[in-house]
Amino acid sequence: MLARVQSFVLTGIDASLCEVEVDLDEAGLGNGRKQPTLVGLPDAAVRESLERVRAALVNGGYTLPWESITVNLAPADIKKEGAVYELPIAIGMLVASGVIGRKRSASSLQRRPGDADSEHAPHWEAPDYRRYLFAGELALDGRIRPVRGVIALAALAKQIGYQGVIVPADNAPEGAVVEGIEVHGVRTLTEAVGLLNGALEPAPLSPINVASLIEESTADLDFVDVRGQEAVKRAITVAAAGSHNLLMLGPPGTGKTMMAKALPGIIPLMSADEALEVTRVYSAAGKLIAGESGAPGLVTRRPVRTPHHTASAVAVIGGGIVPKPGEISLAHHGVLFLDELAEFPRNVLDTLRQPMEDGHVTIARSHASVRFPASFMLVAAMNPTPKGTMPDTDHGRREMDRYLARVSGPLIDRVDIHIEVPAVPWKQLSGEAKGTSSAQMRERVLQARERQRVRQGGRANARLSGKDLDRHARMDDSARTLLGQAITELGLSARAYDKVRRVARTIADLEGSENLLTAHVAEAVQYRLLDRKV
Repeated sequence: MLARVQSFVLTGIDASLCEVEVDLDEAGLGNGRKQPTLVGLPDAAVRESLERVRAALVNGGYTLPWESITVNLAPADIKKEGAVYELPIAIGMLVASGVIGRKRSASSLQRRPGDADSEHAPHWEAPDYRRYLFAGELALDGRIRPVRGVIALAALAKQIGYQGVIVPADNAPEGAVVEGIEVHGVRTLTEAVGLLNGALEPAPLSPINVASLIEESTADLDFVDVRGQEAVKRAITVAAAGSHNLLMLGPPGTGKTMMAKALPGIIPLMSADEALEVTRVYSAAGKLIAGESGAPGLVTRRPVRTPHHTASAVAVIGGGIVPKPGEISLAHHGVLFLDELAEFPRNVLDTLRQPMEDGHVTIARSHASVRFPASFMLVAAMNPTPKGTMPDTDHGRREMDRYLARVSGPLIDRVDIHIEVPAVPWKQLSGEAKGTSSAQMRERVLQARERQRVRQGGRANARLSGKDLDRHARMDDSARTLLGQAITELGLSARAYDKVRRVARTIADLEGSENLLTAHVAEAVQYRLLDRKV
């Protein structure tokens, strides 16, 4: 008997349909085989799945002619990897052997009210396995373990018109964020069989209200806890208002790390679509299982990723034999914070240049190319010298120049705002006066973002092209003259010219000005600190 069960293949953060075909040789001949046959371009992990499936079936009390089974994963030209196929393979074997879907006895048959003995019959209808997608890893005792990519599986089921998905119970909240489909979470293979045979009442998860969970999310840190640094807070407000990249230069212990981690608290909350997209990235990377989400099955807060300076290029950018998202994709719609920027390997930093411009990264392999989203705010911090202190001699300044040179000019050129973070005086550290809070900064940021939404359809100023700037960032004569002088004297590149205009546009939005004035351009030029240092 031939059975077909539907599952999925995860490519990047997107899912495509995978049909699991199970053929049971009814004659039981097996052609002399001692093991079932598995075809369809499986990797080593998928091949090992058969042993776990066999043990789970045996321990569940199901006896099958093991050597007479052939399993095909279609389409055959796409490589299959991971343990997601173990549950659908097991379900396919049980369908082929008649355990699932066989004609039930009178005591277990589903009957309608009014039929004979209807008071002893279940009043529900068993799910039809042909209308569901399946995924799950099996333990040897039949428990079903969580897998990656369930939100992509649920989205695929909705897209192609399936009724729902049957997935591990730990993954069910993740699938429930997709509206319009049923999500059944099962903990054991026996439970899945009971559900499909009508022995258990179907209890799909209630849809999760994504918008309400986002509204309930709160930031961990508040800028009011940062003593002093009002000038830096101003620069961070500008960065958040226009989604600009930011670099903070200063000695240790001045609050750089704390302010970077408080930044998401002043950025507008994610939209439901953004939250779902970020959740898909985390699900593909297996991070939802590890507890990286702000709520069960959903990332509700803008992510802040802080890779260590020893991280490899693959860890930061993404990749591997089977490509997976890196830190820049895990920071999608959030903040990528690189502390001790100059300590990162040069090749790792230079790989950031293309994603910073394009908002995505493409990982090419011989069998396929995978594209991951990577639209993030880069926030970097670094000391001025290896010792961490600001130089006060000619020798110290030369040492600073050598240290800053570890970061390539083209990367620095892609950072909109450079700001010096000085040491905090004792009076400010010990005083009771509190500075600007996150709520105050966020109010100004939201007002500026609203102006951008009305003027340019919601695109942040940092994403404006040169033509857009010509239309939306008009300057008066004095502002244009000042910018020309800065370009000439500082030797700014054409990219830096547009960066200054974008930052000035954001400063004008914070001030409620339609045109760029001299003060706006002057402040934006002051944020090109490293163009004057190197």
